[in-house]
Formats: sequence, structure tokens, C-alpha cells
Amino acid sequence: MDARARWRILRLHVEDQVPLARLARETDVGLRTLERWHARYRADGYAGLEPASREDAGSRRLPPDLVDLIEGLALSKPRPAIATIHRKVRGICAARRWPVPSYSVAWDIVRTLDPGMVTLALEGAASYRDKHELVLRRQAELPNAMWQSDHTMLDILVAGTDGKPARPWLTTILDDCSRAVCGYTVFLGAPSAMNTALALRQAIWHKTDPAWPMCGLPDVLYVDHGSDFTSGQLAHTAVDLHIRLIHSAVARPQGRGKIERFFGTINTELLATLPGHITEGHPWPTPKLSLAALDSALEAFVATYNDRTHSELGTSPRSAWIADGWLPRMPESLEDLDGLLLTVAKTRVVRRDGIRFQGLGYVSPTLAGYVGRSVVIRYDPRDITEIRVFDHDEFVCKPVNQEHYDQKVSL
Repeated sequence: MDARARWRILRLHVEDQVPLARLARETDVGLRTLERWHARYRADGYAGLEPASREDAGSRRLPPDLVDLIEGLALSKPRPAIATIHRKVRGICAARRWPVPSYSVAWDIVRTLDPGMVTLALEGAASYRDKHELVLRRQAELPNAMWQSDHTMLDILVAGTDGKPARPWLTTILDDCSRAVCGYTVFLGAPSAMNTALALRQAIWHKTDPAWPMCGLPDVLYVDHGSDFTSGQLAHTAVDLHIRLIHSAVARPQGRGKIERFFGTINTELLATLPGHITEGHPWPTPKLSLAALDSALEAFVATYNDRTHSELGTSPRSAWIADGWLPRMPESLEDLDGLLLTVAKTRVVRRDGIRFQGLGYVSPTLAGYVGRSVVIRYDPRDITEIRVFDHDEFVCKPVNQEHYDQKVSL
């Protein structure tokens, strides 16, 4: 293994602080070997990772071009037999007056080719990735050290706003350390930055239910390469909230196994018990639930999931998240969080009777000083009984719709 291959493994310890013991388990390189590499790297830098020269190095005494020729033939598709390679090499050597290698020397050159290089040349990049690329199963050691977020289309039909059957999506925020569900949103239509923002808003802020204590800002948010996760809005929000945003590689879900397993649990334990569940090989059912009813069922399931013992933890996600008691990092206010996460609506002019939005009226005594002026409103589409008003990015007030102040009105 050359210095580059050794560094590809060792840098995970040097730069990412992955323990050498874990690297030994994941890479099949012995712990003592890794410790020796690390000691050489600390003493001599990258050069220290170069393999030590053997006393018999160069004993083949073959021209480098001849070695390259044998290797190139061995890596060609379809891969020729050693006898075929040796026969071709003999002819070329005679023409160029090179020493003719024996069959055993040709076989030795082919045999010592890097297995990863052979796979890459003969089977392609996808096969190389699956067989040889290092995959580390990272485990956050503290709550809120890393959250995972992902979407899934649910195996259930609900009645859409137009009465037609619709298949909803679920966005979930999962704490990597405790497996606790910190937030979620269920919606119709394709995943968007707005849906991701709503799930993050719920995950970050305090919940009204004291049995759902998960909150705070994560140090790392691990997401896939979907367009909503790569949007400028999410990137800017992460910077402003001091969250490190990490994207998994395109079309490679490694590292998202925990949240994928949670989605499987949702499907088998909750959706399978609800009317409208889609079963493979059967006609699609008639939807019976509304999106709001499904949301309520999901909320109840999340509460149960967070409070039951997790097989890998030996305790409940809720208990693992609380741990010995700690203070999560929080935004200064909900208004600050909304200003970063929620969609900005079109500007509205404050009238004498307040603000009109989505056919509803919103009033607040504070708006009296803004009559005739344009303001920006932000809102939660899941509950528009109240909106938040901003003037040049400064929070003004939170007017309510008096007709529905004690209800929940969703878009």
C-alpha cells in the first residue's frame, strides 16, 4: 500500500479524530500498523508514510515501460488470461529488444496489482465504491452533536384539499446520538426548502408538550443532496445559526441508516394500522384520513417512539437525549428563528383594520403606528391563526386572527 492509500485511511484519524481502534475495525488494517503509520507521520509528515525500501527492490530489472505494459494489459476489458498477456508481451519485447519476462514474473506483476484498481478498471466506479471505499459508521457521542434530516414518501393515501387521493411526504429530524425524533412535518407536494424549514423550526424550538423536551441547535446537520437541502436558504440559515451543514455524496445514502430505519418503523408500525395504507401488489385503497388526521397520528406515534426503550441504546431516546441534564444551545428568540427559517410572504400594507392575508384579518395594537406602511409577514403554513410582522428585518409584533384565535388553521 503506497503513501497515498495509507494517508486516505490515516487522515480520518488526523483530521476527523476517528479513533485508530475504530479505523482498524473498519479497514482491516491492524491497530499496530495504524499506530506505526501515525508515529511515522508525526515524525516525518506525509513522506513518513512511504513504504520502506526493500533490499531486493528492483531485482526484476525490467524496464518500467514493460511493467506498465503488463499491468495495462491485465486491466483491459475483457480481462485476458495470463497466458494471453505473456504471449503478447513476448512479441512486443522482441520488437523493442526488451528482456523477455518469464511467465512467473508476468503472473507476479498481475497478482500484485492493487485490488481496488482492478475493480475500478474492470467493473467501474460504482462497483469500486461498494467493494473498496471506506465507509465509517459515525456515532455522535452527545445529544445535538449531529442531527440527520431526510424525506420519505409515505405508503398511505389521504384526502387532498380538492378531495382527490394524495400521497403525502414526511420530513424528519433525528438526533444521531439518542435516536430521538426532534421534529417532523408531513405535507402534500414535492419536498421543498419550506418543508425542511418547518421541520427544523419544530425541532429547534421548545415544544408545548413537556414530554417532548428535544430542542436546541445542532452542531452538525447531516442531509442528502436533494435540491431543498442544497438550497441557498438552508445554507445561509445554517451559517447564521452556526450549524455545520454536511451533505452525503450524490446517490449514496451511507450514514443515513438510522433515519431510514425510523422511516421503516413508521411504515410497519403506524401506517399499516391506518386506513388508506398502500400495500404492494394490491389496488390502491380509498383514502379515509385527512392530512391533519395523519399529522395527529404521527404526533402520537412520535411521542410513543421517543419514550420506549430503543434496542441499540438500552434506554428510551427521550432518556438518552436528556442524559444527565444539560442546556442546549438556543436561538435568542422564536422571532429570530422565524426570520431565518420561514418563508417570506409578499409585502402587505397595514390598513386601519390591520393586515389581510389568505382571506383572514390580523390585528394588534402595535400596528397602529404602521398604518399605510408596507411590512413583511412571516408565517407557519401549518397554523396561520397568527403571523409575525417585520419592518426592515426588525420584528414588530405578532397579530392574531380573532375569529380563529383558539383554533388551528392550516394552509
